[in-house]
Amino acid sequence: MPSTARIERRNPAAFIAGQIMFLLRLLVMACSLIAGLVLHNFWRLFRLESPWPRLFLLSISWTSGIATATTGVRIRRNVFYAANHHSWIDIPVMSGVTGCTFVANDGIESWPLIGWLCKINNTIFVSRENKLSVGNQVDELRDAITGDQPVTIFPEGTTHDGSGLLPFKPSLFAALVPPPPGMLVQPVYLSYGRHTHRIAWVGDEKVTDNFWRLLSYLKPITATLHFLEPFDPAHYPDRKAISAEVRARIGSAMEGGGQSMPYV
Repeated sequence: MPSTARIERRNPAAFIAGQIMFLLRLLVMACSLIAGLVLHNFWRLFRLESPWPRLFLLSISWTSGIATATTGVRIRRNVFYAANHHSWIDIPVMSGVTGCTFVANDGIESWPLIGWLCKINNTIFVSRENKLSVGNQVDELRDAITGDQPVTIFPEGTTHDGSGLLPFKPSLFAALVPPPPGMLVQPVYLSYGRHTHRIAWVGDEKVTDNFWRLLSYLKPITATLHFLEPFDPAHYPDRKAISAEVRARIGSAMEGGGQSMPYV
């Protein structure tokens, strides 16, 4: 990635415009956050189901310059989504479209503001290091997927450049063995097209650098959520088989340019 100084020397007008866009987007996000918190607490005061965490995440997606498009038929209830993973922006994009909650690394729980926002969206926090707690995490996930809010996992376990798929971590698919009655798994192939390199949060890159690269970009970016053919996890013997099937379907869609392939 070119340094800020190199970008400024190469095109100072674009750099200044990018700085202005970055600051404007941060301001709009702050206003959206304040409005969302006030409205969320007002809804909670009257014990109403609050739509504002989802709408706030959707506003983050829009404010970041991300337009969303979908293909395929999205299952809305009794569904467990599993998607490929590029960056932090995947979360507001996916939640804004589906209203889902997520499974996230427990380190995020202690982040200022972000951790709290995850909590009000019912995020399920898991530990990557404490292998002894996997059983409890699976039980918590099993309880969550039987609720009204669908759950999304990113089985690659980390973000990457989108050039392929990383090996999937099958541990959380254990919540589907056996699955709750009527529960389907729907793989989701998330694509940013030619802008994937700009979106991707790779390796040791600082999150602030990734924020700058995305929020200072002047042109719109389309995120396409390809809702692939769902399947019944009860037809698979274990978590590894379910994980392998999800990975095969997302991989096939990726190779086919996002088209959902028929499955039998």
